[in-house]
Amino acid sequence: MLGTQSSPFIRLAPLVRHFCPKYTRTPKTLKPQFLTNPTPSLILSVSLSSMSNRTVAEVLMGAARAAADKKRANPAKKQKTLDSVKAQPSDNTAKLLSSNLEPADDRPQQSVVTQGKKDEPEKCSSKQQESAKPSGRKNDKVSLSVLADEKVPKLKKKGADFKPESAAFWELGEAVPFLFLARALDLISMESGRIAITDILCNVFRTVMLTTPGDLVSLVYLSANKIAPAHEGLELGIGDAALIKALAESYGRKEDYIKSRFKELGDLGLVAKECRSSQVLMFKPQPLTVAKVLDTFRVIAKESGKDSQEKKRKHIKSLLVAATDCEPQYLTRLLQSKMRVGAAEQTLLVALAQAAVYSEKPLPQPSKIQTLLEEAGKIIKQVYSVLPVYDKVVAALLEVGIRKLPDTCQFTLGVPIGPMLAKPAKGVSEILDKFQDMEFTCEYKYDGERAQIHYLDNGSVHIYSRNAERNTGKFPDVVDAVSRCKKTSVSSFVLDCEVVAYSREMKKILPFQQLSTRARKDVRLDDIKVQVCVFAFDILYLNGQSLLREQLKDRREHLYDSFEEVKGEFQFATSIASNDLEEIQKFLGDALDASCEGLIIKTLDRDATYEPAKRSHNWLKLKKDYMESFGDSLDLVPIGAFHGRGKRTGVFGAFLLACYDEQNEEYQSICKIGTGFSEVMLEERSNSLRDKVVSKPKPYYQFADTVNPDVWFEPSEVWEVKAADLSISPVHRAATGIVDPNKGISLRFPRLIRVREDKNPEQASTSDQVAEMYRAQKINHGNNNQMDDDED
Repeated sequence: MLGTQSSPFIRLAPLVRHFCPKYTRTPKTLKPQFLTNPTPSLILSVSLSSMSNRTVAEVLMGAARAAADKKRANPAKKQKTLDSVKAQPSDNTAKLLSSNLEPADDRPQQSVVTQGKKDEPEKCSSKQQESAKPSGRKNDKVSLSVLADEKVPKLKKKGADFKPESAAFWELGEAVPFLFLARALDLISMESGRIAITDILCNVFRTVMLTTPGDLVSLVYLSANKIAPAHEGLELGIGDAALIKALAESYGRKEDYIKSRFKELGDLGLVAKECRSSQVLMFKPQPLTVAKVLDTFRVIAKESGKDSQEKKRKHIKSLLVAATDCEPQYLTRLLQSKMRVGAAEQTLLVALAQAAVYSEKPLPQPSKIQTLLEEAGKIIKQVYSVLPVYDKVVAALLEVGIRKLPDTCQFTLGVPIGPMLAKPAKGVSEILDKFQDMEFTCEYKYDGERAQIHYLDNGSVHIYSRNAERNTGKFPDVVDAVSRCKKTSVSSFVLDCEVVAYSREMKKILPFQQLSTRARKDVRLDDIKVQVCVFAFDILYLNGQSLLREQLKDRREHLYDSFEEVKGEFQFATSIASNDLEEIQKFLGDALDASCEGLIIKTLDRDATYEPAKRSHNWLKLKKDYMESFGDSLDLVPIGAFHGRGKRTGVFGAFLLACYDEQNEEYQSICKIGTGFSEVMLEERSNSLRDKVVSKPKPYYQFADTVNPDVWFEPSEVWEVKAADLSISPVHRAATGIVDPNKGISLRFPRLIRVREDKNPEQASTSDQVAEMYRAQKINHGNNNQMDDDED
């Protein structure tokens, strides 16, 4: 740590005193705390563009003298003082000088950080760009970057041909360099095929399993662009402005320059890489490791209170100044939570499972390997759906292997799982056809917020949204209601339910918009203005036992036996069990009269287990709109806008919307929308999105050259949209290659329904869902819909 005897900074001070003996006073401009406790980021990132060599010497001298004073104040500590270093440098001192100074050219002195003239990047020699080696390296004169050049490309080999030891450029048991992950992500970014990406990730995991298995969980988290399980609510909370400031301070640049390059390149990660490549350090920092990066990210996320942003920036700078090669690029993207290399989480899980298969001893027979790989992928996806915590899944994988993973990793109280979702149905006749000879139930589809409520053995209650966000502070009245309504025989449970705005005076459900006015956290019971009612429709865990594998019929019996209803506070979802067409149609009408969206139809005793985080054919949803138009509404992301004219001058007149492609991690344009907005709503959305304007479209936006919005946005909001129907489009890119090899799918006559504040952009409707809805429309209407898109 800098500020101690082992510090390269402090160890260098005697050399400065020897070569610059006349600079013996402390610079007046330096603060005392800098001299007594200089931080790595401050020392490494200080810009010398306005500092003379005299000042540099004084900085070093002052720190050395402060360290010596500290030593004299603590004589009990037996350590060699800096003042004991002789004025005449010894052989060891000469070695220290040669190892710590990296002159860029023939100039006799070199700054800690140098800049190109007028903030233009300087060209550096390869020697300047070399990073330090981990201790114990056999050839210390070879940099990590050079070793990575040789080793990392081998990650592209097919699994059967890959040898994990061939890609490692660190010793067995050493911490995994962050450069290994950064270079691997660079490889992945150049691939477009899912199989090739899976192979690279699989080989990355295999390499770490062989050399440093203890670092595997850190590597997995960073590869997934996460720092903790979603339910822990640990977020970095860093905006682009803070990152730009950190980059400027770390690399001796002006903020305006960083902003200018960001505007030109459209990627702050590339800006960081560019700035670092033109920077020269006096001494080499210790190489970053994946564990160090993840630990620092978690420290950043936990900073709070006064000066938290300043503290976060210091942590960021400590990483940036130590980053070399392409590390700054991926550090910055990770800090932005915008990795965007095409490695979706499902691909990562499959790669992890395959790595476990290839790491088995003895290796499975070649004739069986493909079957085992496919089975392993299914196993890990199922396990992660019930226990979405990498710490536990990875640890179990290393300990017991892939086959025994389901026995070790199970649904755990206090860890939310993804909700089971329903597919849309066009009408009652379709439901009767699909569920022929099966017992099923019809339930009201409530228009509220999906909630998963965990009641722990100690009596504490945790409420999670469909995104696994903590909503306990938002619904203190729900905490109170479930605690009162459970029977005394119940010690723990997990409920799947809908929290709905409700008027107890009028005894009726209120519109969803009423619920959206409630604060997101720290709500006090005394301050509640919009009352809510919990409508419970499933129980997933009861008294220490998971119920996920039980049939819905049995789960509902457990639900009814475990709670007492209280009108307007806690009720069971209204339902009927019927296969009569007229009765179901009447029940749908009753649901609409009760201010519900429609019906959810579920199988009861066949294929009726709970399937976490899956949109299942065993649950169907039926809305009034489904029988009037093409079917379900879509949740889409605004990625661009067109300036308004006439009455809409001063606001955006129309917006470009996109669906999300999970496999390629990209947003694909699907329509332009300008209807369904009231004047107030249009102004609200325009004001909200103005803060998200970017200079050019993101690399992960897919759209035709003929689509030219006046402004582009960061993906930030999700809008629920209805339309007359779907059509094949030569203009839009949604689901391109799925239904038509060269054309996409678009919405005709789209209109805005509402903003989905409970969803993030990556939970928007997917390209696969769009394609499935198009196929269902063709079947139901007998319409080829091979029309050109003329809605623009």
